[in-house]
Amino acid sequence: MEKFVIGGGRPLRGEVRISGAKNAAVAILPAVLLSDEPCVIENLPGISDVHTLLRTLESLGAQVRPINKTTVEIDPRHVNSFVVSKQMAEGMRASSYFLGALLGRMNKARVAPPGGCDFGVRPIDQHIKGFEALGAKMSFENGMVSGRAQRLSGCSIYLDVVSVGATINIMLAAVKASGLTVIENAAREPHIVDLANFLNSMGADIMGAGTGVIKIRGVQHLHGTNYSIIPDQIEAGTYMAAAVATGGDVLVTNVTPKHLESIIAKLVEVGADVTEYDESVRVRMDHRPKKCNVKTMPHPGFPTDMQPQIAVLLAVAEGTSIITEGVWDSRFRYVDQLTLMGADIQVDGKMAVITGVKTLHAAPVRAVDLRAGAAMVIAGLVATGTTEIEDIDHIDRGYEDIVEKFSALGAKIKRVPVFDASAALKQA
Repeated sequence: MEKFVIGGGRPLRGEVRISGAKNAAVAILPAVLLSDEPCVIENLPGISDVHTLLRTLESLGAQVRPINKTTVEIDPRHVNSFVVSKQMAEGMRASSYFLGALLGRMNKARVAPPGGCDFGVRPIDQHIKGFEALGAKMSFENGMVSGRAQRLSGCSIYLDVVSVGATINIMLAAVKASGLTVIENAAREPHIVDLANFLNSMGADIMGAGTGVIKIRGVQHLHGTNYSIIPDQIEAGTYMAAAVATGGDVLVTNVTPKHLESIIAKLVEVGADVTEYDESVRVRMDHRPKKCNVKTMPHPGFPTDMQPQIAVLLAVAEGTSIITEGVWDSRFRYVDQLTLMGADIQVDGKMAVITGVKTLHAAPVRAVDLRAGAAMVIAGLVATGTTEIEDIDHIDRGYEDIVEKFSALGAKIKRVPVFDASAALKQA
């Protein structure tokens, strides 16, 4: 086991390059199963979720050949299993995408319920609704989700709630189904568009990705492709928020500024100076942030995956801010960790009232989930003293080289064995 040891109080300065998008990668990798030929995937982030997905593909019979740090070739032609075990699925929400991909490839799938971050009920009822509408018979047997179909046929599906996961899974199952599938009230996130672009590059016929209505005309075969994953908007937003919280000056490169519009709007509202370029964004802050109110919403609204990070920024802002969580039920579990560091936050259901304090103070804390872990890192960078963060395996699920990237910006941060934190502090 390891922890982060962070010495706070240093403004971040310099340049950071953003990796490929986690949320796109975890959808595109299972989608390779639908191809009849090998695929080369570029700009893959080096994170534990990606490593787990690649091992899962190998367990199904796919051949995975690393080309370089960010590129792999995947040959799905020898896939001979339709079962994703509990061992493979635990700790990773994206394992559910193997349901859609395997149903689309083999008309059958058996996948253990997904793991991942625990911040409220994350049902897959809309996924099941979509599969059944396409003609699959779904069941829960011995702790596994199973689906079988004689054949999948296109249909119209209206999602009761805007669900990224259900939109992705239905797209995967429908891409080889006979006829036309229409998904209404579809999610519009950038990684939905990236998945559609990937599938279309293999010969799929998908229209409307990025809007509320996606139309998929089934095809019989998908060919191999070379595809580069989009940059990670949440990783970019995390470093941008950290720059503002620490009063720094950071150039965030390898990004798509349009994907960051809602995040940029809030950073400007708290007083940051944000300059957009073609593929980079510069964030500067030379004074204490101002209060603002935030409500998380499906894209193009403010992303729920940026909620904990913006909360840290508002915890040291002037005045009182309100965050309303519009997506998940229990995403404020990290608040107890922030209050240990001196934050003044009151939570009432899906709303948090944050009264800004001048500074946070170091304390032993833990990462309760992926994005909360990123928030704890920002809090440690802001706080006076030395902060220790445990349970950092959550953070490694979604952030590539986070210690190296923050260190390059001037942060005092080390990854150390849990039992050796004091020795590492002397060396930091």
